Amino acid sequence: MRLNQVTVPLTDYAASVAFYQALGLKLIVDSPPRYARFEMSEGDRGEPSTFSIERVEGWKGGDWPEIWFESDRLDELVGELKAKGIVFETEPETMSYLWRVAHLRDPAGNRITLYHAGENRRWPPWRLK
Repeated sequence: MRLNQVTVPLTDYAASVAFYQALGLKLIVDSPPRYARFEMSEGDRGEPSTFSIERVEGWKGGDWPEIWFESDRLDELVGELKAKGIVFETEPETMSYLWRVAHLRDPAGNRITLYHAGENRRWPPWRLK
């Protein structure tokens, strides 16, 4: 089994599409003002996964679910996004679980974490045998 698709709420179609395109996602379904689907720029040894946004009336944003996007060049990506005007809640920081993370929110208030874990994503020193 593989995770292929995640959908999160949107409140402002144009702002959300622009935000996810700025992150580097490729728009593949454009159905304003209700729905958009993106393809991730990189696959994990196979087809790229997809990510969608869909209008949800009354959505106020929240911390959960938290959406995690991995980049092998996290610090450079954060710098590029900040130059485009994207605001981060936290700067990149190496956590106790050996991942480097930075937090931000999309225009609908969904919590996004950009991170780099490398081998520690699947193979941390404390992985069960």
